[in-house]
Amino acid sequence: MNSRTIEEQAAAWLVRRDGESWSDADAAQLATWLEESTANRVAFLRLEVGWEQSERLNALGAGKPRGVVPPRGEWRVSPLFKLRQAAASQRQRRFRPWLAFAASLLIAVLGGAYFLLFHSGEDYVTPIGGVASIPLRDGSNVTLNTASKVRVAVSDGERRIRLDRGEAYFEVAKDPSRPFVVIAGNRRVVAVGTRFSVLRDGDEIRVVVTEGKVRVESTDAPLDFESSKGGPLLLAGTIARASSTAVVVEASSLQRAEEMLSWRGGYLIFDETALADAVAEFNRYSARKVYIDDPAVAALRINGKFRATNADAFIRVLRDGFGIQASVSDDRVVLSSSP
Repeated sequence: MNSRTIEEQAAAWLVRRDGESWSDADAAQLATWLEESTANRVAFLRLEVGWEQSERLNALGAGKPRGVVPPRGEWRVSPLFKLRQAAASQRQRRFRPWLAFAASLLIAVLGGAYFLLFHSGEDYVTPIGGVASIPLRDGSNVTLNTASKVRVAVSDGERRIRLDRGEAYFEVAKDPSRPFVVIAGNRRVVAVGTRFSVLRDGDEIRVVVTEGKVRVESTDAPLDFESSKGGPLLLAGTIARASSTAVVVEASSLQRAEEMLSWRGGYLIFDETALADAVAEFNRYSARKVYIDDPAVAALRINGKFRATNADAFIRVLRDGFGIQASVSDDRVVLSSSP
């Protein structure tokens, strides 16, 4: 059974449990379903956490296109949040189909991203957990991920972005006369009209392309977008990892590329991801870091969609769904296997 089907079943069980007709027999059936697999338990627990928080949190950015951060004046309560309140108070059957839909989308809607941007001249910086949108005067847009910094320079001859740290997603307005250039370390990513992200980790970068094409090349090479000698050409759905000495290109799928950029909506998607890699991703969004002291725990594979800034909910799923021990202090969480 695939993860989408499991998620739909978990949402259906969650809505049934909150209904007026819930019985002991239903509770027994739910318990049986939860015992069938770890995937069932994880899906239900994850949705349950988000469902409980929907009664306390306002959803930011409802009604906005994917990847667009609303201006502060346009933040508002999600219609799904209002619908949840109405259903809880009135219990009218005509609302219940919407509740199932809301449960399945809840984690995405309540992204919980921390929308904050520090702007000084042409420098833009987000704090840990921050996500912000930067419209450029040429019609392009830059979305900054957590703990990121870029320097923007747009002239008549070139559009240049220097990524000093972190990750950014670029929606490039077409202008063949002015190449769009992203500098990260000693690598240069060149585009004309496309959509792609660049993640910088020291001297290494990762490029994910969702539309159009870009070229990854050394900053020592002459800048010539039409040249076929500058570096590998990346098409939509392609993922490239580059160090100071080499570029490795992976021909993936557009769906996978979009999942890797789900942080734009405030959440993280894992698909058979090693727990060590999932933890490393979560650590980018929180000052309190998570550590694993057991190789067997680090090697566990997980699936699911989680709010990027809510590591506590993630830890709860690991503890309740996988039986992992979590030792929590003010500045760290240490994961280990059960005794």
